[in-house]
Amino acid sequence: MITVTKQPFDPGPAAWNEILPAATAHPALDRDIKADFLVIGGGFAGLSAARRLKQLEPDAAIALVDARRIAEGPAGRNSGFMIDLPHNLASKDYAGDAVRDRSQTALNREAIAFAAEAAGEYGMPEEAFSPSGKINAAATERGTAHNRDYAAHLERMGEAHELLDEKAMRDISGCDYYRGGLYTPGTAMLQPALYVRGIAEGLADAGVALFENTPVTSLSRQSNTWRAATPAGAISTGSVVLCVNGHAESFGFFKRRLMHIYLYASMTRRLTAQETAALGGQERWGFTPADPLGTTVRRISGTGGARIVVRNRFTWAPGRSVEPQRLRSVAHVHDRSFAARFPVLTGADMEYRWGGLLCLSLNTAPAFGELEPGLFSACCQNGLGTAAGTLSGKLIAEQICGHASESLAAMQALPAPRRLPPEPFASIGANATMRWGEMRAGKEL
Repeated sequence: MITVTKQPFDPGPAAWNEILPAATAHPALDRDIKADFLVIGGGFAGLSAARRLKQLEPDAAIALVDARRIAEGPAGRNSGFMIDLPHNLASKDYAGDAVRDRSQTALNREAIAFAAEAAGEYGMPEEAFSPSGKINAAATERGTAHNRDYAAHLERMGEAHELLDEKAMRDISGCDYYRGGLYTPGTAMLQPALYVRGIAEGLADAGVALFENTPVTSLSRQSNTWRAATPAGAISTGSVVLCVNGHAESFGFFKRRLMHIYLYASMTRRLTAQETAALGGQERWGFTPADPLGTTVRRISGTGGARIVVRNRFTWAPGRSVEPQRLRSVAHVHDRSFAARFPVLTGADMEYRWGGLLCLSLNTAPAFGELEPGLFSACCQNGLGTAAGTLSGKLIAEQICGHASESLAAMQALPAPRRLPPEPFASIGANATMRWGEMRAGKEL
């Protein structure tokens, strides 16, 4: 018997979901049912796994459960960058080993192609999925040096990129804060809640049994059948797929091998026409920071109006929870980052503030594969939930169905997550690394 020790916790509202019209409600499980496949988790990995299972086994009975509403969890808290190129958060400039980076780029592009296909199949608007590229924005000479180093790495990889000067950054963003940027064309920009809601509705229309507000409380196995118990029912199935990212540890797996970190964001109220005119620049853009511990910034338009999103600050959270007051403690940092970049928008208050849980491993390895007979994991996305989650969900479905591919072989060849140092050394080291990195980021924060 596997008893689930903790349910997911996310502070604050999922703003991307809040600014959309009310979603189609999927029921909570209130009875015992049977399915050929059960997917636990309705984020990028879980929805991708269910979609790929449906493609490979169109007549199979597939059930998907989520502990909350679709898009209220980490998928609806993501900043919406589905990045194709290497994006190692533990690196000074995102780059890593060139051979591994080429392999990872190919895998990321497979994920983006799978997502693009889903967006087209389910009739999503461009706002939900846009292959528009993104920019590494540099506010300091140190950040500019990071961009130059990363550009040289991309040159060696043979990847398209363009270094932008201060004027180009001003023309895009409307602000004078940035010294330069590095544009890469392969990233897809998402309205993450709109995207995952679109996939969920498409899967439901295709016959996948989708249950919201249905946390799994235990798993047990008898003979060749798994039984997933929920508060008001149970699902019996031959195959279970865990797509719960760091909460794999709540199911008893990968203990002391996963690092749990909250990352925080704020979103302004809807900007007025006068404010957008005063700001200028383009209607939509996305900046990742040249320093990985700096501030991510997006300007969005469309459903919910024109808004600015800022994201920064990290909290080490080995217990996979954080005090609700933490949002208040990071609010002044977000407000300071916003005011420094957009002084013309004084008075554009933050309407939403939230946190989302990331999962990483020491060696950036995924928690992927068969854990026990009939029980599979597509977890630990190493802070890159959009692309890595989509990819791992797709490939775990292929493994379950015996669909061989070079991508699956590459994923299976990756090492397992390394064991963490014992406490208190892990927490001391993680907190010191994050605080030092934020201090060094300077104006990039």
